[in-house]
Amino acid sequence: MATPTYEILALRYATIQDRTQAECLLFPDDHAAPMPIDFFVFAIRGGGKTIMVDTGFDKASADRRGRSLIRSPELLLGDAGVDCGAVENVVLTHMHWDHAGGIKFFPNAKFHLQDKEMEYCTGRCMCENVLRRPFDAEHVVDAVRALYTDRVIFHAGSGDEVAPGVTLHWIGGHSKGIMAVRVPTTRGWVVLAGDTSHYWANIRRRNPFPIVVNVEEMLAGYKTLESLADGPDHVIPGHDPLILKKFPQLNGNPEIVRIDQPPIA
Repeated sequence: MATPTYEILALRYATIQDRTQAECLLFPDDHAAPMPIDFFVFAIRGGGKTIMVDTGFDKASADRRGRSLIRSPELLLGDAGVDCGAVENVVLTHMHWDHAGGIKFFPNAKFHLQDKEMEYCTGRCMCENVLRRPFDAEHVVDAVRALYTDRVIFHAGSGDEVAPGVTLHWIGGHSKGIMAVRVPTTRGWVVLAGDTSHYWANIRRRNPFPIVVNVEEMLAGYKTLESLADGPDHVIPGHDPLILKKFPQLNGNPEIVRIDQPPIA
């Protein structure tokens, strides 16, 4: 039986324009050079269903961290025709606040999470402020509540399917249990790297993002991402503003692009 292909949407819900290279590259060329960062959720559509990759964050989370939303993720998904209440599966690539801050947007979904990530964000490492800063206790509690209502599916390592052909791959590096998602599309195998590579500059220049638990794992992860994808433009980073410039818009919406389609730039 042939592997099905899927449509993939990248939806930008927030941005920080005054970010610098020093905040985005472990070894910046120019510490003060601008390097804006965008925030995305990804929707995989096929067979009449939608699989979400990460949830984004809500207004309360944004307010706590002094961030602003372009448009709340659940409203942006509605613009794309995605009913959050009908979503059955959400992949949480990791539990950082900007990726797991919208669990409540998906009241009927099951959440896919690596064992290592839940152990990390609820274990002794969170005694250290520097390690817990990317997490939000409220979001972790939301995940635990989902667990206690049979709505968390745990994964250990790589290769598990979320849907036919859509597989999860543990990478590590940025967070202990972070994973990427491999998706078959009409243009080949696309890998949603999430924060295993925030920007194309991270993976292509082998210059990691500076929020990192294990640099060795992160660098090894770049090789894994490349081996899973059909080419450099098939590895989709988690926060790169170039995403909106490289791929065609969905119905003229400047915040939503089709990354299952060939690049236009």
